[in-house]
Amino acid sequence: MIISMVTFKLPKRWTVEEAAAVFTTTAPKYLNMPGLIRKHYYISDDGQRAGGIYLWESKVAADACYAGPWKAAVTEKYGVVPEIAFMTAPVTVDPGKGTIETA
Repeated sequence: MIISMVTFKLPKRWTVEEAAAVFTTTAPKYLNMPGLIRKHYYISDDGQRAGGIYLWESKVAADACYAGPWKAAVTEKYGVVPEIAFMTAPVTVDPGKGTIETA
């Protein structure tokens, strides 16, 4: 599995409530995203950075999301080009399901 962390510096500070209001407008498009296992939106404690932490089935699935219009849409919505970092998840623990998965 692959983890990607998308982050961007906001043009102005946001509160948690502002972030939640904006993020709920984009969240539905990820419900049926091929290869996406889970996405967490986040806002930094100081309200200056925001983004998402994604868990993907594969790097191919992640790349398919971020290719094409995704980056332009994110840049337009938030006013800044997002940074994307990729990490491999060799072990994933899901306490809710009581499972431990290995890559």
